Amino acid sequence: MESAKRMNEFRLYWRYLHMHLRSGVQYKGWFLMVVQVFFVVITDPIGTIFLFSRFGGIGVWTMERILLMYSMALTSFGLAETFFRGFDYFPWRMVQNGEFDRVLLRPRSTYVQVAASEFHIHRMARPLSGLIAICWCLARLGVPLGPETPLFLLYALAGGLAMYAGVFIFTSGVAFFSVKGLDWIYIVTNASYQVTRVPRELMPRALWAMFTFLVPVLMISYYPASAMCGWGEPLWKGLLSLPAGAAFLLVSAALWRVGVRHYNGTGS
Repeated sequence: MESAKRMNEFRLYWRYLHMHLRSGVQYKGWFLMVVQVFFVVITDPIGTIFLFSRFGGIGVWTMERILLMYSMALTSFGLAETFFRGFDYFPWRMVQNGEFDRVLLRPRSTYVQVAASEFHIHRMARPLSGLIAICWCLARLGVPLGPETPLFLLYALAGGLAMYAGVFIFTSGVAFFSVKGLDWIYIVTNASYQVTRVPRELMPRALWAMFTFLVPVLMISYYPASAMCGWGEPLWKGLLSLPAGAAFLLVSAALWRVGVRHYNGTGS
């Protein structure tokens, strides 16, 4: 019974996304929007590329190593942004406007309804460009592309997807209590994958601890990349990417449930 319910929710989610996809491609300029986002994404690390091109590597840290970690975090964020976009808009679209009242009236999962309430086709350019960059970095680093490498990469990206989905859900859970001052979310979304540009040994200890144990960005980027490429970290640390991401998602989901129970509606 429970598995059938989950399957129905899964089908409903994809029906929502299919509807948004068909709606998005009705706009004649949708492809130009994809190209625009793709251009913005690939030019974002250009400063790092120029620095390494001019001054060379920092010890063992080459441009390809830094870009690999950056691309893994970027791809994970892009996947979460694509498939959980509704939670990114939730504080302003549903709480402030009272639309969440209607969500509660429907006999369907609030997670599904909110996550699939928004879907922008041009946002898919971010994970696609990230995947291209990952493949380029792995080729430049000489990592053998056997069957275990793609599987390990998918495993790490699944952990990253779970972590960043948890970030969006966590923010939405906080919005039940206050929608003021939520700009801090950009510290753990767009700004968080920028931290992967800093070599692990040169990162301040407080920053390393924050993005390893509090918001596990390094767990889904540096440690999997190190284990996959043989940079010195053991395999078991690389395999922590999915458990760390899932744990963060579970904590965020718990906060969401607390927020839903305390939601009074716009008429109260």
